[in-house]
Amino acid sequence: MILLVVLIIGAVLFIKFDTSAAAEFTDNVLRPILGANTVIFLEKIFFNTTDKIQQIGSNENNIQAPQFGDFSQEENTTANNLETTPIPMMGSFKKLENEGAWKIMKLSAFPNEGVMAYTFVRPDKDRPYSIVTIVQLDMSKMSLGAVAGIKEPGGKLGNSGPGMVPKEIVKNNQLVAAFDGGFQYRDGEYGMMVDGKTYVPLQNDLGTVVGYKNGDFKIIDYTGQDLGGEVTFIRQNCPILIENGQLGVEDVKNKKLWGRTFTSGIYTWRTGMGMTENGNLLFAVGNNLTPTTLAIALRMAGADDAIQLDINPNWVRFNIFNPLGNGKYDSKPLTRDLKNGATAYLTGYAKDFFYIYKK
Repeated sequence: MILLVVLIIGAVLFIKFDTSAAAEFTDNVLRPILGANTVIFLEKIFFNTTDKIQQIGSNENNIQAPQFGDFSQEENTTANNLETTPIPMMGSFKKLENEGAWKIMKLSAFPNEGVMAYTFVRPDKDRPYSIVTIVQLDMSKMSLGAVAGIKEPGGKLGNSGPGMVPKEIVKNNQLVAAFDGGFQYRDGEYGMMVDGKTYVPLQNDLGTVVGYKNGDFKIIDYTGQDLGGEVTFIRQNCPILIENGQLGVEDVKNKKLWGRTFTSGIYTWRTGMGMTENGNLLFAVGNNLTPTTLAIALRMAGADDAIQLDINPNWVRFNIFNPLGNGKYDSKPLTRDLKNGATAYLTGYAKDFFYIYKK
């Protein structure tokens, strides 16, 4: 009876609110009682049932494009290192306004200079409502950093992180954006290292982001190879999505790993990070996605290599930061349906994340 009450409370929170309360209840109450695999199974039932209802009732005429903030840039902005060729549509959907068209983002840190662009695509030919927002960043002008969270992923091993963007970056008005990292420790024990400290040991056969002191980064399938010197951070999360332009998520080896994580068949909010041939960074976020459709979206945007980041409504985030001077910032989420993580990224967040800063 008690178990039934717990399940009902959890279901009500998810269905009615779909907010932090539901996520906290699931992680702190349901998982310890039912176990991780049972909760993941229940999440799969919930999210896939929600997706099925949406699929049955889907009407192309009622589908709306993502609601972006006021990011549009002036027409005289140059974007020398961004690939802004429109992305062709998949399937036979009725085209939405600006679908596949890159828009240069207005950033006060880069006046009249295009270093970030955004668009959206639909990677699932059976789900016209499955929309993925893509951000492209010119990494010749910016660098990528990683922060271990106060609790995740290393807290249970006694390896707590700072959970906030480095104070020097903030103080010098260099912060441009920040977005979610990987899974919690108990959802895969995926490795992380920052500035020489190992928060969680590395594992083989996982998608891995590696950052270097010169600001470069790469996304690889880690198999124990030498990563070279001058490494500043490493973060792993799930099997690799794309490797050398091919969908690694469909590789036989990786399919087995995805099956073990119980997350390959759930239609939910997902994020991913990709790298283009010329070294630009891609960030993708959308709902009603599997790892495969997330990978397709990143490939459509030009990713040669990519990994999945965090999933589910409460954990997917991307914040734009515009400096106001003296270490102060104006910040807003990329789209209106994403949680605002600005305060947590600046003051201390439980989970790990990535940040982008001006060189």
